[in-house]
This record gives sequence, C-alpha cells and structure tokens, in this order.
Amino acid sequence: MPENVAPRSGAPAGAAGGRGKSAYQDRDKPAQIRFSNISAAKAVADAIRTSLGPKGMDKMLVELSKAQDIEAGDGTTSVVIIAGSLLDSCTKLLQKGIHPTIISESFQKALEKGIEILTDMSRPVELSDRETLLNSATTSLNSKVVSQYSSLLSPMSVNAVMKVIDPATATSVDLRDIKIVKKLGGTIDDCELVEGLVLTQKVSNSGITRVEKAKIGLIQFCLSAPKTDMDNQIVVSDYAQMDRVLREERAYILNLVKQIKKTGCNVLLIQKSILRDALSDLALHFLNKMKIMVIKDIEREDIEFICKTIGTKPVAHIDQFTADMLGSAELAEEVNLNGSGKLLKITGCASPGKTVTIVVRGSNKLVIEEAERSIHDALCVIRCLVKKRALIAGGGAPEIELALRLTEYSRTLSGMESYCVRAFADAMEVIPSTLAENAGLNPISTVTELRNRHAQGEKTAGINVRKGGISNILEELVVQPLLVSVSALTLATETVRSILKIDDVMPATTRN
Repeated sequence: MPENVAPRSGAPAGAAGGRGKSAYQDRDKPAQIRFSNISAAKAVADAIRTSLGPKGMDKMLVELSKAQDIEAGDGTTSVVIIAGSLLDSCTKLLQKGIHPTIISESFQKALEKGIEILTDMSRPVELSDRETLLNSATTSLNSKVVSQYSSLLSPMSVNAVMKVIDPATATSVDLRDIKIVKKLGGTIDDCELVEGLVLTQKVSNSGITRVEKAKIGLIQFCLSAPKTDMDNQIVVSDYAQMDRVLREERAYILNLVKQIKKTGCNVLLIQKSILRDALSDLALHFLNKMKIMVIKDIEREDIEFICKTIGTKPVAHIDQFTADMLGSAELAEEVNLNGSGKLLKITGCASPGKTVTIVVRGSNKLVIEEAERSIHDALCVIRCLVKKRALIAGGGAPEIELALRLTEYSRTLSGMESYCVRAFADAMEVIPSTLAENAGLNPISTVTELRNRHAQGEKTAGINVRKGGISNILEELVVQPLLVSVSALTLATETVRSILKIDDVMPATTRN
C-alpha cells in the first residue's frame, strides 16, 4: 500500500520539478538545434568531398550547389565543401560559448575582406584572348568524366559563346541561344558545332531529303480534315454521300496545300498537335507531289529558338501564311549518321539570329548526358568571363591565399571578432587539403608547403594534381573565372549564416 501512496503524495513536487526541468531544456534547445543543423549539413559536405578536382569522383548536388550552378555554372562541389568546413568552425566556436550573432557578423566581415583579396589576386582578361578562354574551359572540363575530350569540347564551347554575343558590348550570355541536341550513336569525337538549326525529327516525305535555296514555313495549325468543337457522329447511308465527304475533305486539304505552295514555301515545319493529327496522309501525299519537304512534331518549346535561328514566324492560321512569314536558308538537308539515325540540318540562313546548335553524340545515354553537363559547365565558365572579365589561379591557390591574408587581417581585429575571422581563415584550407587527398598526396605536408610558398609571396602556387606536387599553377594553365571563386565563397558564407540563425524546429502536426 505505501508504494501506491508515495507517488501520489510526491506528484506536485515531481510536477514542479518536471516544469523546472523542461524550462531548463528549452533554454538549451537553440544550441541543440544549431548543432543538429550543422551536423546534417556537414554530413552532406563530407559525403561529396571525394568528388573535388580532376581525380575526384562524380558530383552530388544539393540546394547550395544549385545556387552556385545558376550564378556561376561551375564550382558546385567547392561551394558545398567550403560551407561544410565553415560549419565545422562554427561548431567549435559555439562550443566555446561565442554567441551565434557574433560568429555570423564576423563571417560577413571576413567574406567582404575575402572578396577584396580574391579581386586583388585576379588578372584581367580580354574576350579577344582566345587562348585564355580555352584554358578556362579546359580547366572546367578536367574534373569531368569526359576530360579526355577537352581538346575538342573546349574550342567548341568558346566558339559557341563567341558566335552568340558581340564581344565588344556583351555583359552576359543567354545560354538559351546555344541549343544542345542529343543524338544517340557514335562517340564524343562526333560532337559538332553547327551554325544553323539541327532537328532530330525525321523528314516525313520519303523522296525529298535535300532542298537548296530553302524557303521555310512554320505552321501551328493542322493539315488534316476539320473537326467540330463537340463530339459527334455522322451516319452515312450510301456510297454517294461517302464519296461527297471524301471529295470535300480532299478539296479542303488540297486548298490548304495550294495556299502553302503559292507563297514559295519548299520546307514546312509543323508543330506537334495534341488535339488531332497535325498532318494527314492525304496532305502528305499532296505536299510530296508539290516537292515540299515536311518535318512534323516540332515541340512547342523549340518554336522560339527555330524562329530566332532561321528568321521565320510561326503561323496559326492558313490566312496568315504569306511569303513574308517564311525564313530562308541555303540548304536544308537530312544527314545520315552512319547507321545511327538521321538529323535534319538547316544551314546558311539568310537572316541568322545570334544562335548556334551543338550536336552531342555518344554510345549510350549516360555518356551523352555527362557530355551535355560538361559542355554546359564549359559554356558557363565562358559566360562568367563575359560577366566579370577576370581570371584567378586554380589548384587551391586562392583558398590558401585567403587563409593567409585573413589570418593577418584577424590580428588587426580585437576580441571575439578576431577569433571568428581566424576560424573562417582556417576553414579555407579544406579545398587544398581535399585536392591533395584526392590526388593521393599527403594533405598535411602539401598544405604546409603550399602555405609556406604563399607566405614567401608566391600567390599563384597551387597543387598540381597531374605532377603530384606544388607548382606555379598559372604556368600549368589551371585557371578559373574570378566569379566562380567569389560566388562560391559568398554563397557558402550566406548558407552558414542562415543555418546559424535557426534556433528552433517546429514539429509538423499530424491529424488522427
């Protein structure tokens, strides 16, 4: 009996004690939340550390690297690794009892100083300096699966960007003006840059595969018998009525085709229709007789690029189909790809927009997609140089220089700020350390030697992954746009500051 009574009589005290305990736990909660968020983000960063540099493994992207991809198009792995290293520093600072706000503000100060240091390190570049652009594109491709094809893909990327901009006045590049067409078969060696339009759709008529002095029309209406707005059924009771229906249909389609022919059109592109057949067999028969090349199933999202490339205008109704709506080109030809399908090439456009097409070939889907990603990254690197015309050394050189200069800067500060900026500086060493590790070098001795070389004033000393040592990385032509480094540092710091601000997590309520 006493056992039953004891808990009851002790209940109020226990409850009070429980309340006191829960209040204490709540005070402790913000720190716990911060540490759990930091641990989660660090786990991702550690997981992808092995993918940095030419000898690293393939990439795993997260939201942070997506932001870097949109801004700079390259440095997606670096940005996550830097963020992970900064979060590691935050953990140590928080455990020492430094307030999150002080850490956050100190990191912002270190970032501003860091951008200044990077800008001082960089060297200006002119878009007319083709060699430098090629080196930048090659450096980007070196950490990709298709790195052995960089001698083919780098010039292709540089030429593509130069053809769609005016180097004298351009401040950015619209990568939608560079269309990448993927075609299975062949090898990456078969990739090519085409000044004009390339379509993967087959030519619908069998006899016409080549048209010179092409007049190209693009229609968004259907060349088939009309249908009523509502579902209905027509019951034909005798052959005379059936004949009449067929004659009407034939006359209707023939009239459409004659109007198309009257404008001088000899190549017809037809947008894909979801309501009914965009092209009936009868219409194709008439178009074939009139020697008009037909390409159907043009996707809606390709319309804008096609119009910009060949100077045609989309026509939604036959009454608007006139000669001034047509685009013209020297040649429209269906090209056979050595047994791996066909492509339609339209070249020599009379009023070309500033657009080009890159045809990507590969033996399987994975190779093609990897090649497409790699070309996109190389294009983004060139775009970075158009946006901010400055280059910086690669191979971990900027990060070690940042670590040294920020350490010096931290000595000019006082109190907690100095301590936090120093931690920020130390975190920068993760990039050269990871590069050395992934290249099979001893990270500690490599980073120590690199730090020593930078302290002696060798700003461009970096890790040479191929030779397995430290050398002047600019002489090895390992360079990257300044925008890539600045963007990676900025986005990593902003992400870490955001995580520091989180001090609670609201559980999602579930209804029974």
